[in-house]
Amino acid sequence: MTRLFAILAATAAVGAMGAAWYVTQSRDGDQFAQCRSSQIAGGAAAIGGPFELVNASGETVSHTDVITEPSLIYFGYTFCPDVCPFDLARNSDAVDVLAENGQSVTPIFISIDPERDTPEVVGDFAFNLHDKMIGLTGSAEQVKTASKAYKTYYKKQEGDPEYYLVDHSIFTYLVTPEHGFLEFFRREDTPEQMAEKVGCFLENA
Repeated sequence: MTRLFAILAATAAVGAMGAAWYVTQSRDGDQFAQCRSSQIAGGAAAIGGPFELVNASGETVSHTDVITEPSLIYFGYTFCPDVCPFDLARNSDAVDVLAENGQSVTPIFISIDPERDTPEVVGDFAFNLHDKMIGLTGSAEQVKTASKAYKTYYKKQEGDPEYYLVDHSIFTYLVTPEHGFLEFFRREDTPEQMAEKVGCFLENA
């Protein structure tokens, strides 16, 4: 539990920083206005963008290779003791709820710890959480580029060179091939709440 508190304390500061991005704006002309709970300063285009990462097979893939249908993207790492497994399991449950409603969504996990998260490690981790989940890693520069595109934060803690922790933001992003970034979810959102909101976006796409 001590590790959980440490991570939550670190990410609380990130959440406060993130609040500056997520501000209410005029919704005139927005086809998804009824689905949004908030918007991003500068519009949805301020989040997301091109990236190249490495999949579980060791192949370099781009954002267009990976985001082929509505997707829930989460940045974390496989050695995360508490937060990442919880959030990713929640995302997987939301995907299952959506599937029951006839809506197909892909959960995507992007590692921010490329030193330890090899393609094989990321692939096994993702598959154990959901057979549809895509696990991605890459070089330090590739990961940095993807993180920067989605305005995420991560920082390796000092200490044990093998069993270190990584502070990181804990948002989940809804992205589609046609519209790019649409919405973000906080960790307190339940699978049912996520599925309801995602379903709204898909029905209005």
